[in-house]
Amino acid sequence: MIMSASTDSPLTPAAPRAVRAWSAQSAASQLAPFSIQRRDPLPTDVVIDILYCGVCHSDLHTVRNEWRNTVYPVVPGHEIVGRVVKTGRDVKRFKEGDLAAVGCMVDSCGACSSCLSGLEQFCEQVATFTYNGTDKHLGGPTFGGYAESIVVDQAFTLRISANADLAATAPLLCAGITTYSPLRHWKVGPGQKVGIVGLGGLGHMGVKLARAFGAHVVLFTTSPGKAADALRLGAHEVVVSKNADEMGKHANSFDFILDAVSAAHDVNAYLSLLKLDGTLTLVGAPEAPLPVSAFNLIFGRRQFAGSLIGGIAETQEMLDFCAEHGIVSDIEIIGIQRINEAYERLLKGDVRYRFVIDMASLKS
Repeated sequence: MIMSASTDSPLTPAAPRAVRAWSAQSAASQLAPFSIQRRDPLPTDVVIDILYCGVCHSDLHTVRNEWRNTVYPVVPGHEIVGRVVKTGRDVKRFKEGDLAAVGCMVDSCGACSSCLSGLEQFCEQVATFTYNGTDKHLGGPTFGGYAESIVVDQAFTLRISANADLAATAPLLCAGITTYSPLRHWKVGPGQKVGIVGLGGLGHMGVKLARAFGAHVVLFTTSPGKAADALRLGAHEVVVSKNADEMGKHANSFDFILDAVSAAHDVNAYLSLLKLDGTLTLVGAPEAPLPVSAFNLIFGRRQFAGSLIGGIAETQEMLDFCAEHGIVSDIEIIGIQRINEAYERLLKGDVRYRFVIDMASLKS
């Protein structure tokens, strides 16, 4: 069980310290410099100086309150790679100087059936997410990786290969596990035909991972100009989804489709491409509900599913798999001062394929 404990008492909050960060104060405000509080390390805590933090579309959704659940001020960032600078007295898994990473969660109840099964993301008491969650120690919201450091229990801290490209590894903490987990859960592998919808931050990782798992990979895109990139990333075929003839050629042929689009789109066009007992899993999170035709499910006994990141053990498995196979995200590195510009470009799809903040820029 993850203990919300201080050295002296499980109910006594740890003393906070000031840390530089960037935050949004409202849905209409831009991100700007801000000072936040981090707790002093508890016995099982790890203190990490953040080196790089990926920029996820979820950051943008949250900052602008598009999911109607943002608590301000908000400090986004859940694709965190850094170096350990301090550990609590009972920490066994990390030591000062180690590389470490933090993904989308920093705590969970540790006692429910989901947590005990290694599925902390589905904690029945609701996992504590890295930002915009409820801070069990200091109160108020949790603050994410657009900051100079973070304090996390060792149970929610992940190991990074010493040979890793740290900046390009950062997006694996969300984009990587968000696509890895459903591909593993639905047992994607050799002999299967797999579709990836959308070639963005999530989709490009889906292509790389599905190819590494041995599947025949088809990338669906509305942008013909992305075809060459999709093939470079590992797709065997590219289908322009606006072309009805191209789509029709693939009817009833897919074992599995991973839908990574976060904007409104016609999911029925893809459901109709599944073969008998095929599954379409949604990992993008559009703001509005997606209409689904019952007949697209009934005829073909198809499944329309969803998936949410992965548990801590599976996230570590993903990081190890990617290190072994040389898989990282395609990135553009920015300074924190360009984050508002990056959000506008993200809205336009003008990034290939993930922004990553060099957190050294926070000090400039």
